[in-house]
Amino acid sequence: MLVRLLYASRACQPADPALVDAIVATSVANNPKHGITGVLCYGNGIFMQALEGGRTEVSRLYQLLGRDARHEDVVLLHYEEILEREFAGWAMGLVNTGKVNMATILKYSAHGELDPYRTSGHASQALLKELIAGASIVGRTSERHRF
Repeated sequence: MLVRLLYASRACQPADPALVDAIVATSVANNPKHGITGVLCYGNGIFMQALEGGRTEVSRLYQLLGRDARHEDVVLLHYEEILEREFAGWAMGLVNTGKVNMATILKYSAHGELDPYRTSGHASQALLKELIAGASIVGRTSERHRF
């Protein structure tokens, strides 16, 4: 059974690009072994991540991520059983927030900044889907791994 989990967290310290790249690199190295795909977005001191895969594997990863000392205030935004993956092309895609049009974020939130704590899980998920459609996600799985 496939599931999709979406969560948000706050960085304990401002995350520089090297740290975010290291998080994505670890995900790209480990996620294919567990059949997990997803997307990570970082901006405004906030992480938002979607994970897809088997229920057990996604749950284990979410528990592990909850213990990661690099972030706090981990909040589950949305969890659902799915028929197919939205992020199948990425072991872990990364949203390049520098290329995101603020109007796109404003479309899904009351403010023009990434803050999933103030929006619904459905709105956050819709934002990620639109970012995929707008090619704002980098780090395609096909460049490194194939499922």
